[in-house]
Amino acid sequence: MIADSTLRQSVKRDRFTAIVVGGLVAGILDLTQAFIFFGWRVPLVVASGLLGRQAIRGGPGTYVLGVFLHFFIALSVATIYYVASRRLSFLKEHPLVCGLFYGMAVELVMNLVVLPLSALHARGPYELHELLQGLLAHMFLIGLPISFSIRRFAK
Repeated sequence: MIADSTLRQSVKRDRFTAIVVGGLVAGILDLTQAFIFFGWRVPLVVASGLLGRQAIRGGPGTYVLGVFLHFFIALSVATIYYVASRRLSFLKEHPLVCGLFYGMAVELVMNLVVLPLSALHARGPYELHELLQGLLAHMFLIGLPISFSIRRFAK
């Protein structure tokens, strides 16, 4: 009984660690590259996806909301990968390839589903360099940290 309870706690801790480490690392890397390429107002743009275009002129509270939403999305994306890896073992066995493809999928879902449905109603046409930059950033800065975190920490 005690060993069974300890094992369950260990699995919960491993799951939590895998998701949090993957989500936070991916969120930090993605936000850093966004600051470098697009400037410090990025969290205001993220918040405007929920609040509407007027949020781009928001203050500190809107900025904090944007950072919170960014990390909420990153942790959600890590959770989705973790849940999928429970059924699809190849996601843990091949983190390099699966992480790259997952990052591509995240970029496409964000641009083709999330942004058009957001309060920004953002949709293409997209410039080729913007599309490639987004794909590469999400492949290496979102997909890989999450896939390797799941492989490392999730038992």
